[in-house]
Amino acid sequence: MAQPGAEAGLPPVIGIIGGSGIYEIDGLQNAEWRRMVSSFGEPSDALLFGELDGQRLVFLPRHGRGHKVPPTDLNFRANIDAMKRAGVTEILSLSAVGSLREDLPPGHFVVVDQFIDRTFARQKTFFGPGMVAHVSMADPVCGRLGDHLEAAAGALDLPCHRGGTYMVMEGPQFSTRAESELYRSWGCDVIGMTNMPEAKLAREAEICYATVAMVTDYDCWHDGHDDVTVDQVVQTLLANADKARALIKQVVPKLAARDTLCDRGCHRALDAAVITPAEARDPEVMARLDAVAGRVL
Repeated sequence: MAQPGAEAGLPPVIGIIGGSGIYEIDGLQNAEWRRMVSSFGEPSDALLFGELDGQRLVFLPRHGRGHKVPPTDLNFRANIDAMKRAGVTEILSLSAVGSLREDLPPGHFVVVDQFIDRTFARQKTFFGPGMVAHVSMADPVCGRLGDHLEAAAGALDLPCHRGGTYMVMEGPQFSTRAESELYRSWGCDVIGMTNMPEAKLAREAEICYATVAMVTDYDCWHDGHDDVTVDQVVQTLLANADKARALIKQVVPKLAARDTLCDRGCHRALDAAVITPAEARDPEVMARLDAVAGRVL
């Protein structure tokens, strides 16, 4: 039951963005792949709709089935727009990362709470000329989702660290040793190529967003380990997939219990963000934003 005075929210629809195989969850019912049309182009793949213990889930293979799309060429805007059009209200992002800390070894999970975005070749906003908006990214992930993920990992006795800074690099090449050491000096905890601008766009779309960073390697800074290779990453990814599926099954019932708007403000992120007055807005841009920003437009 909603708390007295609390504003009722849309029924939860849990979105999962991750690698191929993450969505192969025991007990997933009524599973159906559907192509979604987005105002921002083609998403990475069709979306897999299904139900787990009665809770609606929507899965998107971030790089497409078969891992066909490299990080820079991901259409992040189409991916998040398609999720919004599918009714998704919460996104759990599962992402392979390198570790920049000795105490975060391969196989460890990190529930990230901050990002440093060093990408430079990606479309990072749904807004632009004709419709300008500025959302807050001070706290770039939903702490409510993070709380549930931390509790679920603990219940499963998964090696999981709560909190950390995810350095997002452009890729597709891995870091140089000098870059790796630089990011360590900045206090970054893990490094990857995919969660920006994904997190920024989820905020603009008023979708709760949380990242589970799954460590596959020590990047290249660690003298006691071989430099990162694709084979090493893939082997650890496969081992992590079972843990990730178990984590999803554990956390979904907790997320399904929400019956009010997110108390961290995610579902109202655009309330004070759109700065262009109504009379100056471009109708074509507004039409493209019908799903993402329709609530405030």
